[in-house]
Amino acid sequence: MNVIKIANRNIGPAYAPYIVAELSANHNGSLDKAKAIILAAKDMGADAVKLQTYTPDTLTIDSSKNDFLIKSGPWSGYKLYDLYKQAYTPFEWHKPLFEYCKEIDITCFSSPFDETAVDLLESLDCPAYKIASFEIVDIPLIKYAAKTGKPLIISTGMANQKEIEEALAAAKEGGCQEIILLHCISSYPAPIEQSNLLTVPDIAKRFGVISGLSDHTLGTVASVTAVALGASFIEKHFTLDRNDKGPDSEFSLEPKEFFELTSSTYSAWKALGEAGYARKEAEEENVIFRRSLYFVETIKKGEVITSGNMRRIRPGYGISPKYYESILGKKIEHDVYAGEPVKWTDISE
Repeated sequence: MNVIKIANRNIGPAYAPYIVAELSANHNGSLDKAKAIILAAKDMGADAVKLQTYTPDTLTIDSSKNDFLIKSGPWSGYKLYDLYKQAYTPFEWHKPLFEYCKEIDITCFSSPFDETAVDLLESLDCPAYKIASFEIVDIPLIKYAAKTGKPLIISTGMANQKEIEEALAAAKEGGCQEIILLHCISSYPAPIEQSNLLTVPDIAKRFGVISGLSDHTLGTVASVTAVALGASFIEKHFTLDRNDKGPDSEFSLEPKEFFELTSSTYSAWKALGEAGYARKEAEEENVIFRRSLYFVETIKKGEVITSGNMRRIRPGYGISPKYYESILGKKIEHDVYAGEPVKWTDISE
């Protein structure tokens, strides 16, 4: 599968990278802020914005038992339920957010976290579904989302090869043939030295899919590098201001950084071009500045060409330097002068 289409945008190696701004919890409980983030993402060059569709009750239960307490990382000290209660995007926001995206002409899709989320998103004509890394083991959810017939984007964070294969099999069993797999390091933020971005092209080759990156590192280097390695899809968390201190703000890009992401990944993709050794159009005017053979002294007819009266210098109007040794010792056919390029008609047979 070399191309997948989401809302009339082709995605694949032959097309500019598809850049997704992840809204996540950066709205901090404000619908107006969610819209402002979406507008900024559009202005900074994002192809799409992605929501997360869940409620605290569809992800977990309200329990203070040890199993349900977060003990490390950026959310250390939270109960799972309380974190999701703070971070979730209410179901009733989805319709106005989808409508707003349509109004400003940016694609909107989401990560459903259970079947009710898929049902809601289907009612809004969601054009694609993202399976989050933590849900890659939820085979029933993958099958349910696949039955919509929409493209699936699956993050592979924490998953081993067998789990990825099982998720792919579930998607295909559900009827989905348009699948994008995203390399992902599920750490928040992710250490760049553990990015292992060579996995991006390996995913495409090993699983026969379009590959991309869900990037949780700080900055844009990992995303740009991933595109240089063949990533066709980049997802990055986006916020208006990290000082807002939302649950995901620490590893989210601000607008200027996101513009750098969109512009740099596009440049990286354009720079790839295709393998080949033909002279490029941009090089043509500089060919004359390569070295060639020039007479550097006046030589009379019948005299011998030597290393003293002929040199390999710039510019390139003379015979190629590769003939230098074969011309040394030859006689001059007619008088030549310093600064003249060596031509075959100058050399006596």
